[in-house]
Amino acid sequence: MSESPVEAPSSQVQAAITIPEPVPLTPSQRKTVTLGVMLGLFLTALEGTVVGTAMPTVIASLGGLHIYSWVFSAYILTSTVTVPLWGRLSDLYGRKRFILAGIAIFLVGSALSGAATSMGQLVLFRALQGLGAGALLPLGMTIIGEIYSLEKRTRMQGLFSGVWGLASIIGPLIGGFITDHLSWRWVFYINIPFGIAAALLIGLALVEPRDHRRRVSIDYAGAITLTLLATLLLVTLGQQDWGIPIKLGLLSVCALLVFVFLAVERRASEPIVPLSLFRHRIFSVSSANGFFVGMAMFGSLSFIPLFVQGLIGTTATEAGTALTPFMLCWVGFSIVGSRLILKTGYRSTALIGVGLLVLGFLGLVTLNAQATRLAVMGYLAIAGAGMGFSMVTLLIAVQTSVPRDQLGIATSGTVFFRSIGGAVGVAVMGAVLSAQMNSQANQLPELGSLMAPEKLMDLLRHPDVLLSPAARAQLPTPVLDALQQILATALHWVFVVGLIVAIFALIVTLFLPKGTAQEHARR
Repeated sequence: MSESPVEAPSSQVQAAITIPEPVPLTPSQRKTVTLGVMLGLFLTALEGTVVGTAMPTVIASLGGLHIYSWVFSAYILTSTVTVPLWGRLSDLYGRKRFILAGIAIFLVGSALSGAATSMGQLVLFRALQGLGAGALLPLGMTIIGEIYSLEKRTRMQGLFSGVWGLASIIGPLIGGFITDHLSWRWVFYINIPFGIAAALLIGLALVEPRDHRRRVSIDYAGAITLTLLATLLLVTLGQQDWGIPIKLGLLSVCALLVFVFLAVERRASEPIVPLSLFRHRIFSVSSANGFFVGMAMFGSLSFIPLFVQGLIGTTATEAGTALTPFMLCWVGFSIVGSRLILKTGYRSTALIGVGLLVLGFLGLVTLNAQATRLAVMGYLAIAGAGMGFSMVTLLIAVQTSVPRDQLGIATSGTVFFRSIGGAVGVAVMGAVLSAQMNSQANQLPELGSLMAPEKLMDLLRHPDVLLSPAARAQLPTPVLDALQQILATALHWVFVVGLIVAIFALIVTLFLPKGTAQEHARR
């Protein structure tokens, strides 16, 4: 397979990049594969929001309120942990067989989830569903990166961001409609016909290059170590009830596993994560950017509903719509950003994006107890535009900076680091929120005549009571005002942490090589 060198003007400094020719498919085959991949991505994006809408009805049907959060956690855990494994296996054995395997596992998990008769079964089957979902996004993006030239790829990746954003917006509406008019079980069953269609389209139209058929040895030790490391890290970060000594102990084990993993990968003939990949500057910078951006943005987004409902006093629906400008700007500016890189290059476009993200956080840190929902939506729109400019840009940059036999692990690596960053962000910002709430406990004594100290401390430990209009109405006005001021101050510091991490992302992005990326050989 021939490759086309990408050259930068002599006045610019750029790392050497080679862009593989797209996999030779007929126009009909390429369109068919694209439609199949798009269906798979749509299902994955939809699953992240549609299930949450149905959960109150699921709990009423199956019970198990004490473990219902694991319905989400199990899915997120398995879909995140397996991302790099799917990507690397597709490099070694081909994309088609593994994206089809991922779809099959996802559909089996969907069918079993719909048939679950207890919450324990639903958690188990959701974990299976997540195992398959871990293949759909990274392998779908990898296939698109492999079958299209650079110019067409920018359009496709922007289009797929639009599909992802659309699914995220309409997911709650679809979930509510299905739950109200059919059954919560159809939230899972509805995946089956669309998943089968996606598998047929990809299976019939995608033709693999022959170089995927060579004999290789699987790095089982690396795969097991990476899975243990990622699982332990995500579980540790996700548990809010564990004490600091336990968490520090488990994080120390994670640090030890990092060194074990690096030692294993250095010795493996076909490492699950080739360490040489990190010598590609674009990949290294994009991975670090993804981690910091994921930490800043996805960590902060977890607390936006708490701010909007708890301080502004809106309903849950109104709090949810506050995120709509963020998603719409993410989608719109993904399309704009993917086109812009052909004119200005990766570095300029990514810097614009991360700069907008920093600007959005500068707005968020100014919010206080008197803030309006319109202000929140405006700052989130700026941050969403930044996400749109940077994330698709860096994905395309990564796909053009690595050889074809590392395309899968490079693409999945960007997804993996972003997800891990989001998990770290939620944990760190949750800890900041709790610490700030506790540090302001000195405001409680003056309210002791209005409410029992034990009740006040409970409200301080669980500020989510402010999300309920009925609960807020039962609080004395001075108590409500004091709690809202304490919550506003705590969330201010949460957004300050997000701002600091976003600045780290901006600094890291400065290390991207300059220059444009144009493909010389076009089909």
